[in-house]
Amino acid sequence: MKKITNQELGRPSAEEFERMPKMPVTVVLDNVRSLNNVGSFFRTSDAFGVECIALCGITATPPNREIHKTALGAENTVRWEYADSTERCVRDLREKGYTILAVEQVEGACMLDEFRMESGKKYALVFGNEVFGVEQRVVDLCDGAIEIPQVGTKHSLNVSVSGGAVLWSMFCEYRKLL
Repeated sequence: MKKITNQELGRPSAEEFERMPKMPVTVVLDNVRSLNNVGSFFRTSDAFGVECIALCGITATPPNREIHKTALGAENTVRWEYADSTERCVRDLREKGYTILAVEQVEGACMLDEFRMESGKKYALVFGNEVFGVEQRVVDLCDGAIEIPQVGTKHSLNVSVSGGAVLWSMFCEYRKLL
């Protein structure tokens, strides 16, 4: 077994990536404080063709050396926007026709392995602060929630790890719709 080189992978250039169709998913980061987590979301969003990242509240924005350290340049390929208020961002996305889903442990949440994307729908996934999760005021504005099933003694995953799991699952669902 031989490792595949970057050239052999045939990845698109930044210009080609910009023109490519994207998965109809916007990631909303609700006051994510770690620059490494923000960078990880950029890199994961690039990998799975997420259409946009909304950086809200205290969430840092590019250009930033610490974000770049984890994003490895994906902060230059994934479209992003900043909103000072996650609530306002969610309301704006709803007006644009998005189904808003908190990635959070809440009553009535759909387990990630049971979630199915619907053709023609656009989704906004709200990921919360590393300590407090998605603010209750924001959860109240959501159409539903997705929870990652877990069996361990800890009650949560790192937010960027959650992002990887949820976005991978959404990417798999999206590919089935194509």
